[in-house]
Amino acid sequence: MVAFHVSNTININSHKGNYAVSFIRSNMSKLNSEINDDNFYIVDNNIAKIYKNQLSNILNSNRLLLIEATEKNKSLDKFPAYVDSLVDAKVRRGQYLVAIGGGIIQDITCFLATTMMRGLPWIFYPTTLLAQSDSCIGSKSSINSGEVKNILGTFKPPSKVIIDIDFLKSLKEKDILSGIGEMIKVHAINSPKSFDLISESYELVQENPLLMENFIHQSLLMKKKLIEIDEFDVGPRNVMNYGHSFGHAIESTTNYVIPHGIAVTMGMDIANYVASKLGVSKSKHFERMHPVLDKNCKPYRQVSINIDSLMKALAKDKKNSSTQLRLILPDMDGNITIGLYDNNDKLLNIIKNYFSIYG
Repeated sequence: MVAFHVSNTININSHKGNYAVSFIRSNMSKLNSEINDDNFYIVDNNIAKIYKNQLSNILNSNRLLLIEATEKNKSLDKFPAYVDSLVDAKVRRGQYLVAIGGGIIQDITCFLATTMMRGLPWIFYPTTLLAQSDSCIGSKSSINSGEVKNILGTFKPPSKVIIDIDFLKSLKEKDILSGIGEMIKVHAINSPKSFDLISESYELVQENPLLMENFIHQSLLMKKKLIEIDEFDVGPRNVMNYGHSFGHAIESTTNYVIPHGIAVTMGMDIANYVASKLGVSKSKHFERMHPVLDKNCKPYRQVSINIDSLMKALAKDKKNSSTQLRLILPDMDGNITIGLYDNNDKLLNIIKNYFSIYG
């Protein structure tokens, strides 16, 4: 794949009409200079610290909510305080909520935009690789309640998305790996050939911003195909949860010590192994995909994962039926498919074997 500077806009068709994803370099100064008194800004506190000079006008606004981007802060019990902030700022219908941050800030803003005053428009400036390459499109919000992750949610697309890869310069390695995990996921879903392409470019994509931007662009184009035919996640789009059933269980079991995209990377590897042992897929697909997946989650391989806790968390996944687990696994051709599988001793032993070898 040839690296190039992405200039073309991606247009997404949604139930609320079209919205555009634009790629704009060095956009922070424009964002800061065009502050609008009718906007209400919801900003990741870490972004505020790193870019306090570049975003000074926004950060000095009295229509600002700073939030630490933690799983705890996107739990339902935190939302009364967020609502109070919007009420105190006298936010009215038609005024925009502007999210500047990663997926957690996106979830919080989207949920508020859907429910406040029966709907407010919102704009998203994703600042993490995971948000830029995956979650920024698709309309979904996901909110935690108690110990259950992402059990509440809504569908409300942003009015527009602005991607500036300059935000990625300040990310830690774990955040880059987390985003790459989600890019690997969507490439695997698109086709075995697409997966092999990003696997071959794994090291280069971390070193070359142009190549990174290109893979972000390609990832969104791949996701666009699914969300436009199944925006409300009732059919084909479910395949986007590849790696997530196991990944969410890993996050919950480790108290989120393992970042989301890296947990999803582990989840994909487990899913491929399970598929090969259940006879759903061929072992060659696990062997083909394992090296890059293992490489992407290697810094977290030493984190202790309790298998019993993992299985309990897996059983709580909202995508399950009343008696079976809904798992997304590769088939005999390496294509990613959805199926229901018994949560029994055979599955438990396969997962135990996986961790005894690779955990």
